Amino acid sequence: MVCAAALMILAAVLYGGRESSSGTSQSSLHPPSAQQAPPVEPQAEKDPPRAEKAGKELPRSQPTRLLIPKISVDAPFMPLALDPKGQLEAPPADNVNLVGWYAEGASPGEAGTSIIAGHVDTRTSPAVFAGLGELKKGDVFHVVRADGRKASFAVDSAETFKKDDFPDERVYADTSRPEVRLITCAGAYDRSARDYTENLVVFAHLV
Repeated sequence: MVCAAALMILAAVLYGGRESSSGTSQSSLHPPSAQQAPPVEPQAEKDPPRAEKAGKELPRSQPTRLLIPKISVDAPFMPLALDPKGQLEAPPADNVNLVGWYAEGASPGEAGTSIIAGHVDTRTSPAVFAGLGELKKGDVFHVVRADGRKASFAVDSAETFKKDDFPDERVYADTSRPEVRLITCAGAYDRSARDYTENLVVFAHLV
């Protein structure tokens, strides 16, 4: 069955001018206004991506590709928005090699918390984040951006949380440095709920 952690993202808490999330189905997310979240830069010329100085905050720019060498991920991005219930939409279920980012939040490399979500599987096969649980502290992954830069992130931890006891503030709260959360589903599959019981979150920071 299709599973995307993005379906479980709900907002409730405001941190540093950005919205974060809550774990109750009654909550709703009000993303930053256009004044709070600067527009994403248009696609730049396709020059080879240039690596940035370690830890240097980058300007806002749309991510174009996620590269996780350890688990052989090389996937394009699509922007994700909120549905009328305040839940983040999931990437299309028919594309197993696609990740989404919450486009009203921080872009990867920008100061703040950038949210990247993907499927762990589909009805017929594993999907882009099937191997996400293999990442350990110190592993490095990269985000290629539309401005030609390549932002590199080091994993701080990979943790699993029950969906009914999800640490929203810890995962979604705004941060002063550029950070990323890679999120997918985990745990047992609950056939009655047609969903997995847990979420896997990889915490990482720009290096």
